[in-house]
Amino acid sequence: MSSDQGLQYFSKAGLAKLKEEIEYCKTAVRQEIAQRLEYAKSLGDLSENSEYQEAKESQMLNESRIAELEATLRSAIVVEKSTASDAVQIGSQVTIEAIDSGAHTSFFIVGANEASPAEQKISHESPLGQALLQHTKGDTIEVHTPKGSVRYKIMEIV
Repeated sequence: MSSDQGLQYFSKAGLAKLKEEIEYCKTAVRQEIAQRLEYAKSLGDLSENSEYQEAKESQMLNESRIAELEATLRSAIVVEKSTASDAVQIGSQVTIEAIDSGAHTSFFIVGANEASPAEQKISHESPLGQALLQHTKGDTIEVHTPKGSVRYKIMEIV
């Protein structure tokens, strides 16, 4: 699967999480900032009011974040794993074995916005993700890393 210019790939769950964050920023965060602004205004002179300046900065950052999230949403493509394919694709859960060490690792291949190594989710754009795409169980792949090349065998694709 090629990375089309500007398109951002998401699972259904990842897209729902993005929409939740947009809603949270538009409601709860905006409301909290509005309360901070009202409080700061009640303190008087706004030109030397650090609370007011901080609240305005928070407001600007929140509005920037909303714009960024909405732009991501506009370019979002929901990817559903094809059950007709045995090859690694976005949405696949893959178990690999490092040829040199025999260590096994399992993770999900996801769009770049959902990548989270702590949750065993790697981007399809990462070197390992790119190397795995379109390969099947039993294939050996080579990944070029800053420390040199590492070879892996695909043990399982779910």
